[in-house]
Amino acid sequence: MFAGGNWLPRFGKLGPMSLRNLLWLVCVSALAQNPGTARLDAQAAELRALVQQAPRLPLERTQFAIQAPGAGWALEMVSSVAVDGKGVIYLLQRGDKADPVIAVNREGRVLRSWGKGMYKIPHSIRIDPAGNVWTVDAASSVVLKFTSEGKKLLEISVGGQPASPRSPFCGTTDIAFAPNGRMFISDGYANARILEYTADGKRVREWGTPGTGPGQFRLPHGIAVDENSVLYVADRENGRIQRFDLEGRYLGEWSNLGKTFSLKMTGGALWIGTQPRNQPNGAAGWLMKIDRRTGKVLGYVESTGHHSIEVTESGDLMTGTRPDQVLWFRAR
Repeated sequence: MFAGGNWLPRFGKLGPMSLRNLLWLVCVSALAQNPGTARLDAQAAELRALVQQAPRLPLERTQFAIQAPGAGWALEMVSSVAVDGKGVIYLLQRGDKADPVIAVNREGRVLRSWGKGMYKIPHSIRIDPAGNVWTVDAASSVVLKFTSEGKKLLEISVGGQPASPRSPFCGTTDIAFAPNGRMFISDGYANARILEYTADGKRVREWGTPGTGPGQFRLPHGIAVDENSVLYVADRENGRIQRFDLEGRYLGEWSNLGKTFSLKMTGGALWIGTQPRNQPNGAAGWLMKIDRRTGKVLGYVESTGHHSIEVTESGDLMTGTRPDQVLWFRAR
């Protein structure tokens, strides 16, 4: 109907009602020609409306300056940030001019570091309830447990990567800790599954297949567990957060919070790092506080980093961003 660009003159002089009809026809035409793009644009508009209705959190964005301990020392992308109960900040970074795991104090002074030669693509770092440091590698699918001083305690080789992966990103993405030593690992880059392990690294179960239905995934990228044993999964490329019990039974989902990269459960709320689905990865987005019962946005800050999210005991937010920055949103 709209081919050739000669359809507009047929309408003649447009009045108010016919103008609305014309705009409706143009929208219908765009949707028919590229329904995927139109759907993503509509979702992005809905997400921005949710943000505009929520309060901006009273946090000031600062760049956390890390003090180089010597000549030639440098960070590259800080993939993930975690803070332990003593306030020590742990960075997981991907460059070859510093160790992958770096512990720093609040002033940015390096306290210790480790992990050289142990990683292919460092992806996520978490602190368990006992203060141990866990890291997840997105290429080797190896999960490592360390003491806070860097002594290796446990290695879990998840496996299951394709023999000839299309991308070096072909492994695990994140880990979460549940009561009684239960652990859950998201395996999203070449697979579409969640795995449960015991505290000593024995596999218990797994679930998930590729797809868009309940319990299916397109890159489960982040994972968190609350005190009620509800498991939250950032199903990144499906643009949703799915919820499960600890046996893998589907409880529901939120599909209006954008392309969610990261999750953190603390202070009775779920915190997420997200961006619009119609923008390339790494585009500007938000760190958000979410009501875990309803999915309502309780507060936000704008951020150029959302690959990981950490929340300190004082309510500050931290995230890593390209190329070598750590953003710290501090209370004003």
